[in-house]
Amino acid sequence: MKKIIYQTFLICLAIIPIYSQEEAAPTAKETVKPKYTKNTFQATNIINMQSVEMVGKQNLQFLVAHHFGIIWNKDINAGQNLAQVLGFNSGVAHTNVSLDYSLFDHTNLGIALAGDLGFEGWIKLKLLRQQSRAKNIPVTLAWLSLTNVNVQEDPSNDENPNYTPWNKFSYLHQLLIARKLSPKLSIQLMPTLVHYNIIPYGKNNSNNIFSIGMGSKYQWKQNTALTLEYNRQLNMYENVLDSNGAIANYSPDLLAFGMEFNTGGHVFQFYIGNTTDASGITQLSRNPNFLKDGKFALGFRLNRSFYTGKE
Repeated sequence: MKKIIYQTFLICLAIIPIYSQEEAAPTAKETVKPKYTKNTFQATNIINMQSVEMVGKQNLQFLVAHHFGIIWNKDINAGQNLAQVLGFNSGVAHTNVSLDYSLFDHTNLGIALAGDLGFEGWIKLKLLRQQSRAKNIPVTLAWLSLTNVNVQEDPSNDENPNYTPWNKFSYLHQLLIARKLSPKLSIQLMPTLVHYNIIPYGKNNSNNIFSIGMGSKYQWKQNTALTLEYNRQLNMYENVLDSNGAIANYSPDLLAFGMEFNTGGHVFQFYIGNTTDASGITQLSRNPNFLKDGKFALGFRLNRSFYTGKE
């Protein structure tokens, strides 16, 4: 009798997994939802350059970025440097004030006051999102196209028969390629084209300026991150004719270090880098501050977003 009970128990154990597999079979055919990577970066800018991030659909974002003067300028005496108080009192201050709005989760439009009588407008499109499960896509891709118009008066244009208002326009096109390597570390590559509609005529001058950049974020604490950004200009930085006909040399290196704090409603970014300009176009094409000269400046950015949809 015991033998019969034991055999019956073994048969039940063998049958239970079969029924379990038959019941679980339909779930294997269900659609597997993708797992999207979130918060590759904390903000829509790494430091000077934009990141692959954008505010959510129907969100309006207000940003103020400020670049102060050179911290310590070796071209002036120590007394003048001390009086300028790390560049805060130098009289050089470039501000970028912008608004951007996301029509959809993958489309962002923005306008900005870019300093030095410059105005900018841009569109940023998210082309691909890093994800796993349903598809294994290792990177997030975004495209940025930006237009700058400078409305400064130039008396020489009055005598130029070839002058048109389009001469004041320049453009930036950037492919943003980002990957979140871990919960703490993210990186981004930024091949860039800057185009000027008009440039001074010269052998070494070109309307198109190319650069390649890299940015990264390390999540130091829950709401605190360290950021790094480096861009290398590939042409148009040596022996270039400026608008006055003089020979100019620009720094091909754009380097910046930053720290950012996310308070939930705001993102505060503080940074130091070898630029005082407020426009990415100028930063990537006509930067006069060479790393070897130690010409670094402090700056900050404040981000605040507002939801405009129905609650």
